[in-house]
Amino acid sequence: MPSNSPDQMRDILTTVRTIALVGASEKTNRPSHEVMEYLQAHGYRILPVNPRLAGQKVLGETVYADLHSLPEPVEMVELFLAPERTDAIIDQAIDLNIPVVWLQIGVINEDGAARAEAAGLTVVMDRCPKQEIPRLGIPRASERR
Repeated sequence: MPSNSPDQMRDILTTVRTIALVGASEKTNRPSHEVMEYLQAHGYRILPVNPRLAGQKVLGETVYADLHSLPEPVEMVELFLAPERTDAIIDQAIDLNIPVVWLQIGVINEDGAARAEAAGLTVVMDRCPKQEIPRLGIPRASERR
């Protein structure tokens, strides 16, 4: 069961630098777009993932079809998907040994989280980094040591 403890989330958000954002959207009013923009502004490198938009650009970054298509390793995968669509992405994260799987607010998959944790991954569930960063007092990357 994901602990979602403040200390765990603070550790993740201060050490992770590269994030795959699954469910990225080109629509500026979508939460995934807003969160991607916020994370970029805070110094994170975001690689958007959405098979429908693969090859296009969102917020200056090329969109990839899936985690296996990413051109570089990521330290976290953030899921903006309906819970019933998360299993395949969680399995890809396990296969690629991506250290952190972060499921957005309302994205709850207890079985998938248990599988990821059993494989040694850290899981945060039903939380939003855009909300947690200011709540936990995480500085921008340029202000971190």
